[in-house]
Amino acid sequence: MDLGTGFTTLHSCGGLGATLGLNKLYVKDDTVNPTNSFKDRPSAVAVSKAREFGVKAVGCPSTGNLAAAVAAHAAKAGLPCYIFLPADTESSKVLQASTFGANIVAVNGTYDETNRLAAQVAEEYNWAFANINLRPYYVEGSKTLAYEVCEQLGWEAPDSIIVPLGSGALLLAIKRGFEQFQRLGLIEDKPTRFIGAQAAGCAPIVEAFKAGDDDVTPIEHPDTIAKSLAIGDPGDGYYVLRALRDSGGVAESATDQEILDAIRLLASTEGIFSEPAGGVTIAVLKKLQRQGFFSPDETIVCCVTGSGFKAIDTIQGEIPAPDVIEPTLKAFSSNFKEVK
Repeated sequence: MDLGTGFTTLHSCGGLGATLGLNKLYVKDDTVNPTNSFKDRPSAVAVSKAREFGVKAVGCPSTGNLAAAVAAHAAKAGLPCYIFLPADTESSKVLQASTFGANIVAVNGTYDETNRLAAQVAEEYNWAFANINLRPYYVEGSKTLAYEVCEQLGWEAPDSIIVPLGSGALLLAIKRGFEQFQRLGLIEDKPTRFIGAQAAGCAPIVEAFKAGDDDVTPIEHPDTIAKSLAIGDPGDGYYVLRALRDSGGVAESATDQEILDAIRLLASTEGIFSEPAGGVTIAVLKKLQRQGFFSPDETIVCCVTGSGFKAIDTIQGEIPAPDVIEPTLKAFSSNFKEVK
């Protein structure tokens, strides 16, 4: 189902790069996809396969972004859609999916509990859920991000790429995309370091990486403003750990305050408004740069996966309200003395 997904902008970030002392910094901006997140990529493939298979209905469990993407593509395909969401999902994301005509199932529980219920429903009713029984097709859509990055960098892979981690599927899809282009001879066989970014309030992969563990211990009660990453039991955690270590990369987390600061930093230097998941990526970039992890001239790509407009109710309370002035030049001059 084609809604115009993909080939999103790869921004050369001169302002942010200068602030951090990085000369070849890029942001892959998936906020400009049809439903404003990278989830349009896997949804386009999954819903297309669902229609090919002749299923009666499609759906997904989601932390928000996938909900809108599956709902939109289901509407395009003319298929009934059932979206399972934790009850505390940002209202803007619920509204978006609802507007596309999806049936919203708000679950009084965590994402992991929501996911389990959705899996039971998919099996009971023989429905096709994008990230459950359509998952082999679903994950193929995400690797298009890797293809685009290589083309936009002049048929080269970056030296490092920072990817936000929920389930971990996106990082593995990007890795597979780079490897496939290398095997085809479209890019040189050079190493790319993978860096996984999580919110401190739900960082099971980061904790396992730093502890040197091979298995991920689930987080029972995630607590973070980055709700789209609040997956306490990441299904691909084991494989992500291996990918990070094999590539010479790392996993790092960011606090809620660091995430909010990073959202403002990205917006004020590059004009990109990110949801908290993208803020996690930029916050981890900033933290690792302070630790001397990057060289000034290496090529770094940060994945910004969703628009800030999808998390307004999360971000809004953290941004100061503007002062109100009288409609006079004197009032303006007294409030904005620095312009003189």
